Amino acid sequence: MSLRTVLLAAAIASGAALPGHAHQVNLSTARVTLSADRSVSVEVGLKGSDADRLARTNIFDAERDQVDPTLVATLAPLIIAYLSTHVAVTGASGKACVAGPPTLLPDGDGVIFRNRFSCRDVEGDIVYRSTVLTDTDPSARQVVLIGEGDNAPQALLDAGNNAVTLSAPAPSLLSTFNRYLVTGIEHIFLGYDHIAFLVAVVLWARRIVPVIKIVTAFTIAHSMTLSLAALNIIVIPSKVVEPAIAASIVYVAMENFITRDIDKRWRITFAFGLIHGFGFAGALREIGLPPNALAPALAAFNIGVEIGQVAIVSMVIPALIALDRLMAVDRNKPARAATLVYALSALIAVLGSYWFLTRVFDA
Repeated sequence: MSLRTVLLAAAIASGAALPGHAHQVNLSTARVTLSADRSVSVEVGLKGSDADRLARTNIFDAERDQVDPTLVATLAPLIIAYLSTHVAVTGASGKACVAGPPTLLPDGDGVIFRNRFSCRDVEGDIVYRSTVLTDTDPSARQVVLIGEGDNAPQALLDAGNNAVTLSAPAPSLLSTFNRYLVTGIEHIFLGYDHIAFLVAVVLWARRIVPVIKIVTAFTIAHSMTLSLAALNIIVIPSKVVEPAIAASIVYVAMENFITRDIDKRWRITFAFGLIHGFGFAGALREIGLPPNALAPALAAFNIGVEIGQVAIVSMVIPALIALDRLMAVDRNKPARAATLVYALSALIAVLGSYWFLTRVFDA
């Protein structure tokens, strides 16, 4: 079973989130296995388009969404040079283990880099380090499976934490919780479509109670479907979910032209929250859930998403109220200017329509 199959990463995301693909995650994958003779086998999976960007090659065919095996063989030294520079196995003191001859293989839409490191002359713990992708994009991540088998312990590396100790105990529950909490917060702030949806929903809001009802309804709904999808109980293809999320943005934006009744909007927010939950789950599945801490990681990601959306609403509402005062004829009786709501709603509707079309035709 290949590394990409094990990690459910046959479509490793290709970098920073783009408007048409708000859930793409800048991700690489790795499996690191420590043997009894203190040798370490390393297998790193990288999207072909990322390999081209990092090594200045042209192995990836965007139209076929595949790498060209012939070009991979020809240009392998350039990609191997990059990966060998950004992947290391050392002792805890920093002494390097001896690397063997590396290999590079085509793997669908990406490549697999393999090497074996001899650490027989290195004392103490053995450390795997990776700055693949993170050297150019601090938001990048690498999912690392430690050992053989589908249920191997899992670590999540990033720019701030680029190493995992192979002979140390598995990460603590608190460490896992903190990591997935931060990942959830980052995801909502990088999910421009979710932000657009939340802003559109609260544009007419001037009282706190309706806003609380809206945020609570959205949270309950997306938590339900996120959990079901992340656990593979209910899975809907992204080619259905992503256009549906974009359509929900257009709907709530256009609804602002028809009604100003914010009190009942929690109902439609709940319904659309179910759809957005499947979108969150798509991102979480790409990162993966650690088998030894599945529940804490899922809960942490959910809480992180909630913290992120509360933070967004907490910034948007005061900003709208401040604009009310600036645009009011009578500063003592500020009111929400229809022109402001209509202008912002129109902009969000255009963005949502653009996302809808790009996702439909990219599916």
